[in-house]
Amino acid sequence: MSTDVIAALPMYPAPAVVGEAYRRWLEETLQLLGTDRPMPWPGSLAELWLHPRLLLAQTCGLPLITELKHRVRIVGRPHFALPEAQAGQHCSLLIARLDDPRQTLAEFFDCRGAYNSLDSNSGMNLLRHALIPHVREGRFFKSVQATGSHRQSIAHVATGIADLAAIDSVTFAYLARHAPNEVAGVRVVERTANAPTLPYVTSLHGPEPALIRTAMNAALANLPEVAAVLGIETVQDTVLDDYNVLLGYRDDTRQVLTQKALW
Repeated sequence: MSTDVIAALPMYPAPAVVGEAYRRWLEETLQLLGTDRPMPWPGSLAELWLHPRLLLAQTCGLPLITELKHRVRIVGRPHFALPEAQAGQHCSLLIARLDDPRQTLAEFFDCRGAYNSLDSNSGMNLLRHALIPHVREGRFFKSVQATGSHRQSIAHVATGIADLAAIDSVTFAYLARHAPNEVAGVRVVERTANAPTLPYVTSLHGPEPALIRTAMNAALANLPEVAAVLGIETVQDTVLDDYNVLLGYRDDTRQVLTQKALW
């Protein structure tokens, strides 16, 4: 196999022990596929996902079913053994400040919201879907702001900049296990609906996805300590249609949340 390939698994970079585990998993996978370790990816995620020499990356389910549809091939998705992330499914956890007296999601109407990015299923799409029963006159939040990452959303809530945010349950589990101080100032108010876990993808050219998936699973077996840190039991086969549920969540929300600026 050519060594002139692009590969990166940047979706869960922290805590450091988790980022290192993903790096080791990727290197072992590439070695099993007969290619060298790639250089760190310097560009944006969108550029990574659509690079013509992409061998392996991970994307969010919402971009997969929208911008990336039929422009990449799906390798599989992780089968986690983590709290609120199991059997190829995950969710988002709606968090509030630890000392916030509000106990139910309905009580947070007209609060300040935070989300990581507009193309995020876990930070935006699942959050909006969870708000449907509590919308009034087309909105829920008084104000809402983008933070750039789940970790920043947690920090915004913990420090009182925002009142409510939705955090990918895998990210939350990693932080709770390996950087508990980052989530010590927040608590979970509610969980969202389930969604398929973040898919691994490859370009339209190069090795067959099944071959890459086999190498990823062999690498997990070769590195049990890495698999334990990642909480991944296997990479399971998946298809594009598995992610149509995310479009259903999006479309249901659009019928209710009509004041988009304030969700």
